[in-house]
Amino acid sequence: MRSAIPGAVPSPNIWNSPQVYELENNAVDPDGVIGAAMDAVRGHRGAHVLDIGCGTGFHLPRFAQEARWVTGVEPHTKLAAVARARASMFGNVEVRTGIAQRLPVPDSSVDVAHARWAYFFGPGCEPGLAELRRVMRRGGVAFVIDNDATRSTFGGWFRRFLPSYDPAAVERFWGIQGFRREPLTMRWLFERRADFEAVVRIEFSRGLAEQIITEHVGLEVDYAINLWWREY
Repeated sequence: MRSAIPGAVPSPNIWNSPQVYELENNAVDPDGVIGAAMDAVRGHRGAHVLDIGCGTGFHLPRFAQEARWVTGVEPHTKLAAVARARASMFGNVEVRTGIAQRLPVPDSSVDVAHARWAYFFGPGCEPGLAELRRVMRRGGVAFVIDNDATRSTFGGWFRRFLPSYDPAAVERFWGIQGFRREPLTMRWLFERRADFEAVVRIEFSRGLAEQIITEHVGLEVDYAINLWWREY
């Protein structure tokens, strides 16, 4: 974590285990549910896309295929370096080291913002939301992808992991901030059981992870999320 710039909110799963997190990224949403829901609200063809907390840049190539310009922002310098290498084949992508509270992009310059399990988890992320208001163009759309702890197999695991998490309070928060909620159900789908077990171990506490591995058989997990979005 010493590789993160000051002010960064820790993300222990990817910061500590980026190779395992890559397995998780590969397993998430094989049917493209999230991307289709985002495109139905606001596509990114010809847009300036901002990926906040881009990590190793997993989503940057998808955005680069249609966007005019893509900016990835990542507070962990080593992950940002991986993201730069990943996107180096695209001439319309840049990766900057920065934090959500101080986005390194100009005022009113972003058409589509994307934050997926990165810093935005309800109350406490107001500085990042203030930065969104600064950088978004009129008519631009910001997307925040977060867990829905009220349903699905993964939602049940999440509640066991964070029993103090209050989904109703989080929903009220986003409503007050002017975001709309699109509830989605996607899935994890792993190629190997060992990959599933490795990912579970970076996402949950040791004891709970071992319980989940014992209880859940197979390579697939139903997974509920909330797609929060707002037009500026």
